[in-house]
Amino acid sequence: MARIVVAGAGAIGASVAFHLASLGARDVVLADREGIAAGATSKAMGGVRQQFSTAAEVRLAQASIRFFEELGPPLFEQVGYLFLATTEEGLAELEARRELQAELGVPVERVTAADVEGLYAGDVLGAVNCATDGIGDPPAVTRELVRRALKLGVEVREGTAAEDVDGDVLVIACGPWSAELAATRGIDLPVRPLCRQLLQTTALLELPESLPMILEAETGFHFRRRGDCLVLAMVDPEPRWGFEERVDESLFEDRLARLHHRYPAAAEATIDRAWAGLYDMTPDAHPILGEIADGVYAACGFSGHGFMQSPAVGRALAEEILGETPSLDLSPYRLSRFDAGADFPETLVL
Repeated sequence: MARIVVAGAGAIGASVAFHLASLGARDVVLADREGIAAGATSKAMGGVRQQFSTAAEVRLAQASIRFFEELGPPLFEQVGYLFLATTEEGLAELEARRELQAELGVPVERVTAADVEGLYAGDVLGAVNCATDGIGDPPAVTRELVRRALKLGVEVREGTAAEDVDGDVLVIACGPWSAELAATRGIDLPVRPLCRQLLQTTALLELPESLPMILEAETGFHFRRRGDCLVLAMVDPEPRWGFEERVDESLFEDRLARLHHRYPAAAEATIDRAWAGLYDMTPDAHPILGEIADGVYAACGFSGHGFMQSPAVGRALAEEILGETPSLDLSPYRLSRFDAGADFPETLVL
């Protein structure tokens, strides 16, 4: 059996390696220049949702949610994902997405936002929630995947570049660094790094454990509970392309004002710490999956959705590598779609 080298020990790479071994591959190496969950995975928000704007992304998320449910707390908490609309246009878009998601079997429902403890809903025209969505711990989930992979015989090499490991098959799962590795094989991957940042508040008293991930549909501002704090995120006013991971403190006041408005229970909260990480963006915000050259496979370009889609992607790609029929249709995610002019952009990138 061929030796398979998986490049990148984040959530995606760990999932691919684990699923390869669980399907019978006996010579799998998981290599990372730094270490397990040392890159973008360590800095992720940790949301897990099925509420996407395209059917392909919804199906990926549906297939992943079952794995997260099996993990359960504290690795994954099914607290829901609450989308709020404050304009008629936003409400119409929210409803259109809800109809698509419901048709595909996602249990997303119209709800009354005012029922969420501590939330201000005076300006909310409508809200939807999927109770089976939730929040996870990306580094801990990744370490659990690696633990399972090790038990099945996967060799894990931290501090080792994948290109320094001999192998017959290469899986590129390096997130924003994937294009760099692909270039060493003469492959042009349209994956670019985009800097995003997260802000964590000071501790809050009596923060509800059942608080869902809360998102404003029009602005993209969203926040979640992490322990006794809240973690906030929002798209920057101007995209910050490149590998520089820098926190922009000039945005703190605006983000806090949004939090204080939407969640008055956090009126006394300030920013305790902040960090920046990288999205691996593609032109249409969909990942690149499958064989991209002879013996070279890609699992990258997740545009901020890698952690939440890692279980399904890991299994489907492992199946394809081992010559099985993938449990998910990977055809929408082929690299060749960009040459063919495919156009089905995912619009719900948070």
